[in-house]
Amino acid sequence: MGNLFHLAIPVNDLQEAKIFYGEKLGCKQGRSDKTWIDFSLYGHQLVTHYVPGYRPSQFFNEVDNDAVPVPHFGIILLIDEWLELAVRLEASGIEFVIKPHIRFKDMPGEQGTMFFHDPSGNALEFKGFRSFDSVFAK
Repeated sequence: MGNLFHLAIPVNDLQEAKIFYGEKLGCKQGRSDKTWIDFSLYGHQLVTHYVPGYRPSQFFNEVDNDAVPVPHFGIILLIDEWLELAVRLEASGIEFVIKPHIRFKDMPGEQGTMFFHDPSGNALEFKGFRSFDSVFAK
């Protein structure tokens, strides 16, 4: 296994985070305590920390005619796995900020993208590429 990414984010309800990340996104739960829960987000360590009253800032930046929430985080998948996830999330009733679609069509860096918020308002983006070699294509 290569290097792993670690991200700690604030949430305002650990039980909601447990349902969202554990059940809706399918992240395996790791260690936990009264104020935090570890999740495996596609093998990377995501830690949700309870912060009472947390409300994230809402900023947006235009990317390929979409108002992209900033900040955001997520995972880059191969396109078939991204499509499967998009279908599963749509079926689960996820409310998308930006619905699943292809960005930069027929250009270097063509990618599937979708944005949504967790129950605490943290923005997530999941991307899908035909090959990981094209992630940084110019």
